[in-house]
Amino acid sequence: MSRIGRMPITVPAGVQVAVKGTDVNVKGPKGELQRVFSPLMGIALENGQITVTRRSDLAPERALHGTTRAVINNMILGVSAGFTTVLEWDGVGYRAELSGKTLTLHMGYSHPISVEPPTGISFEVDAKARQIKVMGYDKEVVGQVAADIRKVRPVEPYLGKGLHYLGEKIRRKAGKSGKGKK
Repeated sequence: MSRIGRMPITVPAGVQVAVKGTDVNVKGPKGELQRVFSPLMGIALENGQITVTRRSDLAPERALHGTTRAVINNMILGVSAGFTTVLEWDGVGYRAELSGKTLTLHMGYSHPISVEPPTGISFEVDAKARQIKVMGYDKEVVGQVAADIRKVRPVEPYLGKGLHYLGEKIRRKAGKSGKGKK
């Protein structure tokens, strides 16, 4: 049995969960998420807890068991508390700013790059800490938007300039040694 898959998910106060077969609808203070899961999984809501079961020990069912439970748990965490991904930037003249809901990035190109937030996503910019916060209730969308912003100016390995995740280890390369060949 999957260790993660067999753990029950406790539904916190203020979150409403509706399970119809393999269709799960979660509604909370931050938003509403709906997802249809594989028919190989059994999803049940009893006494404020969600359990995910599988019918047999076949490989496809074992592979989906823990994943299904983790996705449902992330849905519940998202609508109750939300998710945040923090990006940092390094580089002379690099900056980010908010104009309304739109994030504008000045990352060394000849033009600024504007990023419109999709539904359920919001941005926060801290210019002193040089950080951009991507916040939302859907973990997949938060991660994808953060990855798309990071692609605007990935960190280069020689000087370490660019956009990177908070706490991301940047692999640095040595520059030229300066000695000529004889």
